[in-house]
Amino acid sequence: MCQFCIDHGEGKKWYEVMRHYSRILYEEEGRRDYIKRFLDNLGEETKQLKTLRKIKEHLPFLYPIARFYGTTKMKRNHFGQVVPLEDAEEILRRVQSITRLPCVCRSVTKGRKDARFCFGLGIDPSGLLEDYPFLRRSLEVLSAEEAIGLLRDFERQGLVHTIWTFKTPFIGGLCNCDGDCLAYQAQISSSLLTVMFRAEYVAVIDYERCRGCRVCQQVCQFGAIEYSLLERKSSINVYKCYGCGLCRNWCSEEAISLIRRQSCPQAAGLWEA
Repeated sequence: MCQFCIDHGEGKKWYEVMRHYSRILYEEEGRRDYIKRFLDNLGEETKQLKTLRKIKEHLPFLYPIARFYGTTKMKRNHFGQVVPLEDAEEILRRVQSITRLPCVCRSVTKGRKDARFCFGLGIDPSGLLEDYPFLRRSLEVLSAEEAIGLLRDFERQGLVHTIWTFKTPFIGGLCNCDGDCLAYQAQISSSLLTVMFRAEYVAVIDYERCRGCRVCQQVCQFGAIEYSLLERKSSINVYKCYGCGLCRNWCSEEAISLIRRQSCPQAAGLWEA
């Protein structure tokens, strides 16, 4: 189990603990103010990533220390984990409220304020409207089934589902990510900082059923699928797999499945980049 499961999971996956989505927790420890500061200062976060990149390039002996403290800060305040579709759907069925939001990451990386790929969980939308009246046309309160329908559509478009804390352990967001997201750019593209755990699962391929179409390789966001031209088969590199399940749901032969990470000896301890 990942560190958060041990620290906050009460013996199960930490994101299955419903107290972490509660309005009571949301109102505690200045979380509302933190969320406002987070939205107001996301540009500062990108500056910090640029600073970390400079340290990595020009002061490599200091970089491990900077990365350690940066990751520790993220775990305390705003950290995520990849979740497969079925776990994400179960989260949406359980939470008290779901608000569709424009993605703040894509507003920074792409200048697009209309990319509504994110769900606020348990966050009071009236508070957001009070602080950010320009969001009035963008916010949309959803039922669980409406949100799940969108989630499945995002999956078909090749997006990876992730959950996020706002002052851990409160979980305030379920996002749908690709290379445009700051978290992806920080952890996957540039390996600057650890900002999210891998999923509680890894993918496996049934060699007998695989016909070598390579669709799974095309949709994998993490470069975890390898292909043998000799055997005309695909395989999973479990050291790279984040367990999102995207490849599984795109496989027309149903040759890919997810197994618990702890049941795979090579990947059992791989939670962070």
